[in-house]
Amino acid sequence: MERRRFLRNLLSGATALAIAPALLRGQDALAADPARFAAGLREHRWLAGWKSVQSETLGPETVQVEGRLPTGFSGTLYRNGPAWTERAGFRYEHWFDGDGMVHGWRFNGDGTLTHRARMVATPKFTREQAAGRFLYPVAGTSVPDMQPIRNNDDANAANTSVTMINGRLFALCEAGSAFELDPDQLTTLGPVTWRADLAAIPFSAHPLVDRDGSVWNFGSISMMGGNGLVVWHIGRDGTLASADVLETPVPGYLHSFAMTDRHLVFVLIPFRYLDGAGAFFERLRFRPDQPLRIAVVDKHAPAQARWFEADFAAIYHFGDAYERDGRIVLRAVQHPDVEEARSPLKAAMNGDGDVHGGKGPLRELVLDLRRGDARWQETGVAGIEFPVFDARTLSRGPARLYAPVHASASTAPYFNGVGAFDVARDRHQVHDYGRDVLVEEHLFVPRPGSTRPDDGWLVGTLLDAARGRSGIAVLDAGRVEAGPVAQAWLPYTVPLGFHGHFAAA
Repeated sequence: MERRRFLRNLLSGATALAIAPALLRGQDALAADPARFAAGLREHRWLAGWKSVQSETLGPETVQVEGRLPTGFSGTLYRNGPAWTERAGFRYEHWFDGDGMVHGWRFNGDGTLTHRARMVATPKFTREQAAGRFLYPVAGTSVPDMQPIRNNDDANAANTSVTMINGRLFALCEAGSAFELDPDQLTTLGPVTWRADLAAIPFSAHPLVDRDGSVWNFGSISMMGGNGLVVWHIGRDGTLASADVLETPVPGYLHSFAMTDRHLVFVLIPFRYLDGAGAFFERLRFRPDQPLRIAVVDKHAPAQARWFEADFAAIYHFGDAYERDGRIVLRAVQHPDVEEARSPLKAAMNGDGDVHGGKGPLRELVLDLRRGDARWQETGVAGIEFPVFDARTLSRGPARLYAPVHASASTAPYFNGVGAFDVARDRHQVHDYGRDVLVEEHLFVPRPGSTRPDDGWLVGTLLDAARGRSGIAVLDAGRVEAGPVAQAWLPYTVPLGFHGHFAAA
């Protein structure tokens, strides 16, 4: 009972620190201009990836699959991302702000694919729909005349990723509860409370599935103004196994984490807040003069950590992690420009074609458990993001990574290819989708009945700016350079998103 009371008090205090200054005094709205974005879109058609939707639903739209789907490949790719970014002449300027829209790309098994999408009906979205304007705080844009919120779920955009646990589908973001959705119609069932005293505590956007089917995740109190992480463990049956508080020595930002068979690894990026009011990312400044603080947590003792320090790096996403010879090695994509890291693709949100970023290196962080030190080492890979791998890979060595990549010259300053990277063997395969195609995360799908790592397919979504269409592609993971074995295209575009989940049929 004392631990539960501490957890509840920790959250309520952190929420007050983060929200109170903005609600107690007025502030100027710092936002993008819808007219400027519309003008930019007319000049740069690839900005369709950041165009706001104006309808709560898209589809269902059934289209023909081109090519031939592999035997054994069937199911639905769910995707999530910010989609509603404009209201009443006001446009968010941070990519992380838009309300979430979840997409279902269902392969029907008869040579067709059906796409449907629906806004996540969070309290924030439903109240703002009724009001006709934005009402509540968001991650990176100051909203005028903000309304008071009771807890962080009143401002939850549910816009970052989607996952499925024991057949239940959840939309996720960094700073709020998971929202459960109907897997077929994508209607919102409501926020998930894993235990009554844990209501509204953050359940972050990058849960990781352990080999026994259980799920680990964290909730960052640090990004809300306090210190500490809530370490979640959800059983494979979808019920709460444990929730522990990991106290942290300093505030630190983290978007995701890494996992080996024995350990969870949380990398805290140092930052400070500017004085005054403003949204979280408006006030946040990363501290390149300070080291990363890294918590190595034994899964059997989630409230305890062994702490390491390493040279500063701005990181959103990790690839794989493994343990060998007394060392933990994890791969991370770094963002060298800390201002770009604070607001990725900000220029695109403003309708500006002069966009930079997305070309940072993939580096390895080596944690020596015997010596107690940490160091970065190069991989020779750069210009990727959203790395994934086959989770069946043994945790004694590096996995093959798959990621969107800058393949060649393109009309858009965004990824236009997908790559497979065997760093240990210095082998790379890349498929170039073409100069006008924007490429999103590609997930690995194991071949049914196979236990051999990397035996399977990649499935990912695309935006063809020149033809005004969004699509999906399936590739053989062993022959990425050969390109899609099957693909399908919609007669419309949808906004670019962040992360997804493939549910096999």
